[in-house]
Amino acid sequence: MSWLKTIAAATLIQAAALMPALAGENLAAITSAGAIKIGTEGTYAPFTYHDATGKLVGFDVEIGEAIAAKLGVKAEFIEGKWDGLIAGLDAKRYDAVINQVGITEARKQKYDFSEPYIASKAVLIVREDNEDIKGFADLKGKKSAQSLTSNFGKLAEQAGAELVGTDGFDQSIQLVLTRRADATINDSLSFLDFKKQKPDAPVKIAAEQENADYSGIIIRKGEPELLEAINKALTDIKADGTYQKISEKYFGQDVSK
Repeated sequence: MSWLKTIAAATLIQAAALMPALAGENLAAITSAGAIKIGTEGTYAPFTYHDATGKLVGFDVEIGEAIAAKLGVKAEFIEGKWDGLIAGLDAKRYDAVINQVGITEARKQKYDFSEPYIASKAVLIVREDNEDIKGFADLKGKKSAQSLTSNFGKLAEQAGAELVGTDGFDQSIQLVLTRRADATINDSLSFLDFKKQKPDAPVKIAAEQENADYSGIIIRKGEPELLEAINKALTDIKADGTYQKISEKYFGQDVSK
């Protein structure tokens, strides 16, 4: 049986020798095709959506275009619904997904993520003239406008707030503006987008959670060359000011951390 072991060992050595070449195949194919295919929703403003002319635009779209440029190729966007977006990687519909995909341990078991390219935090939003609420602890006994099933709603409840149910950020902020609620705990990126659209709206951030949630560009496992190239592209667009320009355009500030 020793000859069988020898053949098996030789086969494993050959497979190991081929692995780096196979691992780099997708990056080579992208370079050869002159385009990287990117999965995205196209319905999630301000990250990926269609403007009045029907053109696909948004923060994630411009990040994808900037990364593609650093790779020396064009960005080809393929739109799909969120429920099946990540699964489209398995079906090889595209090479990467750029769509505010949160970096989680569960997802990292099956896919690879780039370095984080955007951060979001839970923030406490109040009217500009509100001096009573300076921190999350000050929510005790106050009305907080929240989506009842969200993590933000749970945070408000834990702080002792009386919850006023809403359908999401837009309704929550309106209740704060009209004084039907004292505050809302919500996503920092949603707030920055709102203030970019309506800079005169009399609301402010009273406090923010220390820990941030990060999103990354997600690809299939086993493509280390592509992952390295994407990470280098991210580093480059941050270094040359491209990232800052895109970030300022959509949020009015750097949202990388």
